[in-house]
Amino acid sequence: MVDTVPMARLADIVIDCAHPAPLARFWAATLDGYAVAPYDDEELERLRSIGINDPEDDPSVLVAAASDRPRLWFQRVPEPKQSKNRVHLDLRTDDLDREVARLTTLGAAALSDQPIAELVVMRDPEGNEFCVLGP
Repeated sequence: MVDTVPMARLADIVIDCAHPAPLARFWAATLDGYAVAPYDDEELERLRSIGINDPEDDPSVLVAAASDRPRLWFQRVPEPKQSKNRVHLDLRTDDLDREVARLTTLGAAALSDQPIAELVVMRDPEGNEFCVLGP
């Protein structure tokens, strides 16, 4: 009999940023099936208890899917982004050009150097790199 050892599961991806609320909205609009977690009375009270009266000023904002997919947390940090990400997200789409255009209207920017066909390297509104892959 072989003992099975429980393995870790990916639960959250945490992204440091200067402005969590707008960046969370960008990623919620970017990812299929994801949304910014709602601010119920309990969460609003928690924010007020730490001196925050407007969810726009929330120092950590959750973006989640209804299904069992990893959540995204956007947390405010004081220091600006310094260099290329050490970890980035890869997104898959059936229509690369159309998706790049849609993400650009949401505030992303495509980088000019595209070394691989069917892949576009982009930056989110705070400069974090991510890739969009074609079919």
